[in-house]
Amino acid sequence: MVKEVKKTLKVAILDLYDGVENEGMSGFTEILNRYKTNNHLDLSIDVFDVRKKTEVPGLHYDVYISSGGPGSPLDSEGTEWEKKYFNLIDKLEDFNLGNQAQKKYGFFVCHSFQLLCRKYKLGEINMRRSASFGVLPVHKTAEGINEPIFAGLDDPFLALDSRLWQVINPDMKKFEELGMKLVALEKERPHVDLPRALMAIRLNDYFFTTQFHPEANPTAIKGLLLKEEKKKEVVFEHGIDKYNEMLARIDDVDKIMLTQQTIIPNFLDQAVLNLHQA
Repeated sequence: MVKEVKKTLKVAILDLYDGVENEGMSGFTEILNRYKTNNHLDLSIDVFDVRKKTEVPGLHYDVYISSGGPGSPLDSEGTEWEKKYFNLIDKLEDFNLGNQAQKKYGFFVCHSFQLLCRKYKLGEINMRRSASFGVLPVHKTAEGINEPIFAGLDDPFLALDSRLWQVINPDMKKFEELGMKLVALEKERPHVDLPRALMAIRLNDYFFTTQFHPEANPTAIKGLLLKEEKKKEVVFEHGIDKYNEMLARIDDVDKIMLTQQTIIPNFLDQAVLNLHQA
């Protein structure tokens, strides 16, 4: 952990939920506030409604966290908000290429993961046969075993997975060409003849993206699952046994909280260390 760093950290949260009720935004805020207290940081947070209000931040933030969100990651191609969103990412990359010391850090989750995979043409994006929702195992790849952001997590580790879309069949030549690393995949399913979805990618030294939700708080997830509407949805899609399994896994609070207390804090450690050195 980074200790006693008397440093200002400015964080921009890019809200891609398009006004839809969610637990993700509160999860990010919870992690950031806890990190602020634990590390004695002067940490500020600004939220930008990217899809609904076409808001994007400028370049005066240190860390950019981009959320999940509803809908197809394909249908937004060419929209005004997506143009501004991708333009921001291009500007952040250009800044990092042109700045010798201080860097801009980006963390991208779920819908943002799918958008970036489309932007960089990293794999095939399609709709799943059925929605994936629950606390599921995530497996590290050979490249992911030594990934610093995964330090402290088992292999596999548990995380919230909530998606109707997926990225499969990675173009490893494109990964190599761009210097990116595929660091996690979804669980193995030997009884199902389907490709495994991509779950986490190290885009570069400063950008990291996950298909799963490392910000998820198990208490909030359980509250969501216990709502009658969500229960009906999960049971309809997956059956009552799967629903009960989800609840049982969420009750294994230690493993879920470990993921929440590890991945984004490890990412923030890297950003703060860079700022301190700069």
